[in-house]
Amino acid sequence: MTTNFLFDGPEDARVTILLAHGAGAPMDSASMAATAKALATAGFRVARFEFAYMASRRTDAGRKPPPRAERVMPEYVAAVDDLGPTDGPLIIGGKSMGGRVASMVADPLFEAGRIAGLLCLGYPFHPPAKPDQLRTAHLEHLRTPALICQGTRDEFGSPTDVSGYALSPAIEILWLEDGDHDLKPRKTISGFSAADHLKTIGEATAAWAQRITP
Repeated sequence: MTTNFLFDGPEDARVTILLAHGAGAPMDSASMAATAKALATAGFRVARFEFAYMASRRTDAGRKPPPRAERVMPEYVAAVDDLGPTDGPLIIGGKSMGGRVASMVADPLFEAGRIAGLLCLGYPFHPPAKPDQLRTAHLEHLRTPALICQGTRDEFGSPTDVSGYALSPAIEILWLEDGDHDLKPRKTISGFSAADHLKTIGEATAAWAQRITP
């Protein structure tokens, strides 16, 4: 099955970012669209795609539950294949589960020279209220340069949680004040809006991409 993509940003951008969605929302959700727009505004070409279980929800097959992350790893690699050669460096990543799956396939692609980095938006370090069920083992020895954008209020991994993890030195974390798992803050409490955080993500990702792809 050929991967279908949604594109944002200039076609001649130096860096392309491939993004997968989270477990419960499609590639054209309001959150994914806003994130893609913010990254496009920062100068990236952004390609979004869906795993087969999510794409099937658009057909008569109807709603299917998310499979285990390991089962959709081949679909992520296939999306990289279907995207084809890019004009410049390629960064892979995604929202929540999409970023986790990207992190699980990143190192072989990086070592083959096919990608330059990994961008995770709200990484699901553990299920909510289950801090002992960690999804970090492969992150301890990750070799791919990675940027994780995480809200300080994320129930899938707070600053207190994450500070105790053994994470690879290749990983940088951008903490977004009062952001939830969708990286959205409560403006009346934090003083930041969702637009503020999206702009920060775009600017921080651009600066990080410049460092890893000089």
